[in-house]
Formats: sequence, C-alpha cells, structure tokens
Amino acid sequence: MESETRSWRPRLQLRPQLPPSLRGGSPRARTVRFVAVSALAGCVVAAGAVGAAGPWEGGQRKAERARAAAGPETDRDGRGGPVRPAAPPVLAGLGGRATAPLPARDGLAGALEGLLKDGALGARTSAAVVDVATGAQLYGADQDTPYTPASTIKTATAAAALAALGPDHRIETTAVAEGDTVVLVGGGDPTLTARPAKEGAPAAASLKELADATARGLKERGKGRVKVAYDASRYSGPALHPIGPNENIAPVSALMVDEGRLDDSDHGPADRATDPAGDAARKFAGMLHDAGVDVDGDPAAGRAGTKAERLASVSSPPLSALVERTLTNSDNDIAEALARQTALASGQPADFEGAARAVTARLEQLGLPLSGARIADGSGLDRADHVSAAFLAGLLARAADPARPELRPVLTGLPVAGFSGTLSGRYGADAGGAGRGLVRAKTGTLTGVNTLSGTVVDADGRLLSFAFMTMEAASGPSAQEALDRLATAVAGCGCR
Repeated sequence: MESETRSWRPRLQLRPQLPPSLRGGSPRARTVRFVAVSALAGCVVAAGAVGAAGPWEGGQRKAERARAAAGPETDRDGRGGPVRPAAPPVLAGLGGRATAPLPARDGLAGALEGLLKDGALGARTSAAVVDVATGAQLYGADQDTPYTPASTIKTATAAAALAALGPDHRIETTAVAEGDTVVLVGGGDPTLTARPAKEGAPAAASLKELADATARGLKERGKGRVKVAYDASRYSGPALHPIGPNENIAPVSALMVDEGRLDDSDHGPADRATDPAGDAARKFAGMLHDAGVDVDGDPAAGRAGTKAERLASVSSPPLSALVERTLTNSDNDIAEALARQTALASGQPADFEGAARAVTARLEQLGLPLSGARIADGSGLDRADHVSAAFLAGLLARAADPARPELRPVLTGLPVAGFSGTLSGRYGADAGGAGRGLVRAKTGTLTGVNTLSGTVVDADGRLLSFAFMTMEAASGPSAQEALDRLATAVAGCGCR
C-alpha cells in the first residue's frame, strides 16, 4: 500500500503551468512574480480541478472559481500600459501531462535539510514532499514514522466526510409535533445559529427561521399553546472530548447553536455552554413565544416518536462549505461533527470511537499510507492521534486527483499564508515572508507539537504537496517560524 500510494497516477492529471506573463527568467525572479500576483491567488490551488468539481455555492469556492476563470484584463492604465489582473490563474486546466519540470530529489534535499536541522524545530522532525500530478514522493525525512499531527488531522477528517457523504450533503435540524408537544430534533449541525444574520458572515441555518416556520405550522393546525422538548439522540457516547471541558471545543452534541459559544465569536477559543442541546431548546422556545405561540414550562430532553408530524426544518450549508470553514479556521466543533456524520453514513455509532473507525475506513479506501496510524478524534485535540508526514502530504495530493472531485474542498479550504485563517498572522519578513500568498497549508499546534501540511506551486510552476511535523520544540512560535521557512523553501525551489 505504501509504495503504491507514493506513485499513484490519476486517470486525468493536473497540468500546472504559468501563464505567459509569468514565464521566463530565473527561479528567483519567477518567485518574486508569483508573490506579486498571489495576494488573492492563494485561493487558486488547482483551478482546473476546482472547475471539474463545481459549481458549489457555499464557502469560498464560488469566489475562487470566478477568480480562476477570469481572463487577462484588456484595459490600459493612465500611461498607456496594460492593466495586469490582480490575481491571474496560476494553473492551467485539466488534461495531458504536467509540463513544468519536476524538482530533483537532490535539489529538494539541498534546500530543506539544513532548515530541518534548525534547533527551533525540537528533537524530532519529519518531512515529505509529493508531486501532486503523479502522487510520487519527491523528498522524505523520517516520513513514514507516525507523529502527533494536532490539527492537521482535520484534513483527514474532511476527506473522509467528503468521501462518505459528498460535497453537497446538508445537515438538517427539524421541528416535529407530537400531540401538544413540539420536539426540536438535532441533526448534528454545529453552525445552526440563534443570531441575526450579519453581512459578510458565513451562511448558516437559522434557529429563528425554524421557530417562525414552526409557529406558522402550529397556527395552521389551530395550536397556540405547546410544550417544547428536544432530541439530541442522533449522537451517542460521551459528549465531552477526552481533553475535558475546554474553551477550544464545546461538548459534542447533535443539537447546538453557534457551536455552544457564550459570546458573539464565530471561531477561536470561547467560553462554551455545558449543555448545548438544552441551551438551543430554550432559545427555540423563546423564539416560538416571540412568534405568538405560548410555551408551557421549560424545554425537556426527549425523543421524537416515529409517528411525529414534521412541522419545519432548516439545513446547514453544504458539506463543502463546512469543510472549508473547518480547515480555514481550524474549527474543532465542526471537525468533530464531520467525524460523527461520517460515522452515521458508515453505519457506525456516532461517538468518538465509532467516528474514529469510520474515518479510518474511509481513509483506507482512499489508498493512503496508514501503517502505524491511529485516528482518535476528528479535531486533533487528542494527542493519541498519530499519522505520518507521508500520509498528510499524500492525502493532499489525492484530494487534487481529477478522478476525485468530491475531495476538492480539502484544498480550497486551506488557509493562505499571510492572508487568511490560521495563517493570516504568519509568514512575516523574518519567517518565510517570501511565502506570503504562495503557501496554502493547514496548521497544527499543541504544546510541544507543531505541524504544517499544505500545497505550493514551486518556482517552475509545479504543484507540490508537503507535510512538516515536529515534536518537543521548546518554543511554539519559533517552531512555527521554522516550519514557515521550510514551506517557503519548497515554494521558491526549482531545485534541478
């Protein structure tokens, strides 16, 4: 399985190639030109491949496809010269072989091995670089040894969910009637929101819209007074993550609003509700009251019966958008929901153990190197997670396979160096600054654990995936800067 993974060939291949205005010159000059045009183009990982997968309306992909499809501007500036597009496509469409030359193994070794010896990385380091068009491993250093991946495991969770459910899958939250009781039934959408819609905020299913539709349905049936119950039974097992109560994740529940956050944030650490399902039900009951339905007593936990009458429902954004949000912001709550949705689609119990089995099985079906690997959760907060650098880099190459368009959101959701998500504050002048806009990567950080896995277009126009993993670093920020320099070295390398 391992050797097969390192040299798989898709039926169709990406054809990464620079547009004419960016060809020619030295590798250093080409790198400078890539930085100049990549402030927005970090979101164009594989324009042709994204086109094959869409169109999708959720998340970032709609904008990315528009940018990728935009042709060169023909207007002229005030001095009579052509106005260059802010973000021209950096990859050609599908078909044929990749025409840009491959970096040589010795060349990559020369560019990376000195940086891998940086003491800031700690006592243990691992690295892998893979050619995306062919899946061939171009460089490796302890690449087959499982390390703790931290949040880079979210790329695996996302790939498994997309493989199990498809990018267009949506998660429903419903309201049903049983006699004089309305039951709010959670489907597992952590992005269900009780907040008013904000311009520019991520799209989400609205609890108020559900309450308003439920109230209309009740009035049509002549019911103006009800009790409220809530059903979160779609998930099973312990709700608390093994790390215990933590501001980085709410108790995992099939029913929650705004990820159980007790402030107005939509990502990052925050105080969380200890009973997300009960909290959501109380807000729902209040909204029913505001819509003209009297509610007797406080909401109680229960289960919807098989003969319950459906009143209304709302649906999450498509899975593609949930994956992108998970990866861009390193969202632990959505990641755990994706793992449980994978379990449900696979006939496994929707708890931590069942989700781990389901995700592992889907990854095995993708033909990825899982020797010695262990998937313990969906978010990477559990230090019991172990995968190799070869696995992480190979997974991203597999996500670009034109034969698997359903996996494309794993690439489009990666943060852009210096611009978005968990990489927005990285890649300063002293730490891989030349990689700004060029590197797209998922970060992973726990105390003593720092990882980075992503994609770059190198100085010759070849699309590469990489993974760098470290353990036992004394300083997290210093380790992150060292990782950023490694990714930047791959981006700037012609290495022949």
